[in-house]
Amino acid sequence: MPGNDEIRTIIVLDVRREAVDISTIYFKDELTQTAKPGQYLMVWVPGEDEVPMSISTINHNGLSSITVRNVGPTTEILDSLQPGTKLGIRGPYGNSYEIKGEKPLIVAGGSGAASLYPLVEAFIEKGIIPTFILGGRSSDQLLFEDELVDLLKEKLVISTDDGSMGYSGYASGYAALLMAENEYDHVYTCGPELMMAKVFYETEKHNLPIQASLERYIKCAVGLCGNCVVGPYRVCKDGPIFDTEMLDTIREELGVSRLDASGIKVRVNH
Repeated sequence: MPGNDEIRTIIVLDVRREAVDISTIYFKDELTQTAKPGQYLMVWVPGEDEVPMSISTINHNGLSSITVRNVGPTTEILDSLQPGTKLGIRGPYGNSYEIKGEKPLIVAGGSGAASLYPLVEAFIEKGIIPTFILGGRSSDQLLFEDELVDLLKEKLVISTDDGSMGYSGYASGYAALLMAENEYDHVYTCGPELMMAKVFYETEKHNLPIQASLERYIKCAVGLCGNCVVGPYRVCKDGPIFDTEMLDTIREELGVSRLDASGIKVRVNH
């Protein structure tokens, strides 16, 4: 079996349309099946760029998956793939969510649900059913809604920015309400960074530990190039999962600034 850092060829076996600009790509790969919740792959489109993608399915009947939102040239190609297409991948990379607590609250915004879905499965394997906020811009942007309903039943709650389904407003606002009304012992979040920053600040009010999956421009994935640096950390190696202490260390940058592809500091705008 090749090592994590070697590019491996995979064949797209199935593609599922999740939303207008989101699709899930299924494939077989032995190393991906050894991944832990929260880890990511570097995915290479021949002739195009290489991009980091969260693993949304680790091993379902021998299949793994990544879930892609169309946000640029490479992800536009990935979002339009057909079965039979060949891709290059390496990884899994990064740290993973630590399974902690008996009453966890999980907060997903948009495509952030992809990173959190394997975490839900890990909790259920331990006999723990977490409360899960599934947030999206509108009711047609709710990722894995049917699967999460099957797994979580009434513990799945919905928020939409436009109020078309569930709580009207951002997932971070709904999380603040639930933290005020319920006793949770751990919080997990993945989604737009401004949302995650608000969730982090809310956990501080309630003295709750948190784990958040950060996104930065990842190029090498092995900690060498420095493109993904935030504070003293390399997101590709030290992350992508940041715990309470790490988030506190980078609070001046969290939801504020990041490095772009050329290494220039720019504002976080979502």
